[in-house]
Amino acid sequence: QVQVVESGGGLVQTGGSLRLSCAVSGSRNRINAMGWYRQAPGKQRELVATITDGGSTNYAGSVRGRFTISRNIAENTVYLQMNSLKPEDTAAYYCKATLRIVINVEGAYRDREYWGQGTQVTVSS
Repeated sequence: QVQVVESGGGLVQTGGSLRLSCAVSGSRNRINAMGWYRQAPGKQRELVATITDGGSTNYAGSVRGRFTISRNIAENTVYLQMNSLKPEDTAAYYCKATLRIVINVEGAYRDREYWGQGTQVTVSS
């Protein structure tokens, strides 16, 4: 059973920093990509940052230059270093892992997504 567990959220003042961690366990399949998403009250869930197994990263414009996503492939863990936090960064942060499941000997595959339960980040003004 695949589990995705986030940690590291909390309360911080404007301008402060937090580091989120997300660990994936219970899978024998390759993790193709991992990412962080967030959802503020009354708003839709939005992409924060993603990273592929090759190390390619993608950031939302609102966090670029302040947040850094990184990954430890050997430990199936992804991190989100958040600096210069703003009140508008307040949200529940969710980790998503995309697993690549090989279907047959020819190498056909399908990707399956797993989400964590989320960790709350609150930035006070």
